[in-house]
Amino acid sequence: MLDATTRSGGTATAPPPADATTITLPASVGLAARCTRVLLSPWSRLSLLLVLLASAGAAVLLVEPQRLLTGGWPPQLGGAAAAVVFAVAYGLCTVAFVPRPLLNLAAGALFGSQAGLASALAGTVLGAGLAFGLGRVLGQDALRPLLRGRWLRAADGQLSRHGFRSMLAVRLFPGVPFWAANYCAAVSRMGWVPFLVATALGSVPNTAAYVVAGARASAPTSPAFLIALACIALPALAGVVVAWRKRHHLRGR
Repeated sequence: MLDATTRSGGTATAPPPADATTITLPASVGLAARCTRVLLSPWSRLSLLLVLLASAGAAVLLVEPQRLLTGGWPPQLGGAAAAVVFAVAYGLCTVAFVPRPLLNLAAGALFGSQAGLASALAGTVLGAGLAFGLGRVLGQDALRPLLRGRWLRAADGQLSRHGFRSMLAVRLFPGVPFWAANYCAAVSRMGWVPFLVATALGSVPNTAAYVVAGARASAPTSPAFLIALACIALPALAGVVVAWRKRHHLRGR
């Protein structure tokens, strides 16, 4: 039998299924998503980076790694194991802003020229990689929008477009602090491989000079020690000259 609506020529509307339900997410899921977005935001990650670096710097002040030059290496560690442990400690110390010349002198004094150079270079690359990774993951997204000054834009463009040769020059000619070069490269668009390869190659001359000086510190009048001092002073002077000549180029950008 037809109902009244059908008999009168109207259109019948089917009622919704009796089992249709509306799915609602609990409030806790939405709150967790918002908290996750806040914690992973660029400024939260930058704050975490600053906390980590401040904690590392405080730890260095408490541990005082410069005592290695006077107290020596723990006697229970020796041989290749000691060099590996020193390389790891070297890398962590550079992330915490310990000056590399001090660590290089300690490497030479503790392990001699050859083993000290290998350990110091391994620690250099490790520390640079750690700093670059921290800066890239935790700081790049927050800091890149702040690159508005002329000098900052010029440095960023140089590292982004000519990363390998720029970082090689920075490592060969001392002047820019090691940690500053690491974090500046991390904020730029420079790739991992050019950064690490340029760091490894460019750090050899200066690191070798300090390691040899540390190994021959007991004989300050020896030819090896004097040559090492010359190899330390000449790149520094060359870096000053290059920076002086490039100042107008950077200002013009």
